[in-house]
Amino acid sequence: MNVRNITLGVYGGLAGGVVFGVMMAMMGMLPMIGMMVGVPSAGVGFLVHLVISALIGISFAVLFDRFLGSVSSGLALGLIYGGAWWFLGPLTLMPLMMGMGLNWNGAAASQMLPSLVGHLVYGAILGTSYVWLKCRGAGCRTGYTSPGPALEEH
Repeated sequence: MNVRNITLGVYGGLAGGVVFGVMMAMMGMLPMIGMMVGVPSAGVGFLVHLVISALIGISFAVLFDRFLGSVSSGLALGLIYGGAWWFLGPLTLMPLMMGMGLNWNGAAASQMLPSLVGHLVYGAILGTSYVWLKCRGAGCRTGYTSPGPALEEH
């Protein structure tokens, strides 16, 4: 692991975090995120969300970098990681931080399904953008193949 990969994890996490943050804003969820630091504000909630997104991006880079050589592997691991954070975040850590206790049952999970969609979108963007940034000019298997010199000359 090196500083470049950690930086790319931050960038990938922020890319996914911005998109997911917009989704959360449309659902009115950002003030609840702000409550994690005691300020029920959408703006503060968005900032908290972006910090968490960047930290999760770093952890993605540290845990999965050696397995990421293509956009498809980034997408797959990103989706899995996003789903794992749905369980860890809104179903586990957030209720504990807010003093509500754990409520791991079907009713609680079904109530949080919109959040699952957001976490999956976040993970997909994190994984694909991380690999894309890492592989720019590095010759990774990104799914793009050049048409070859004969077609490029014309």
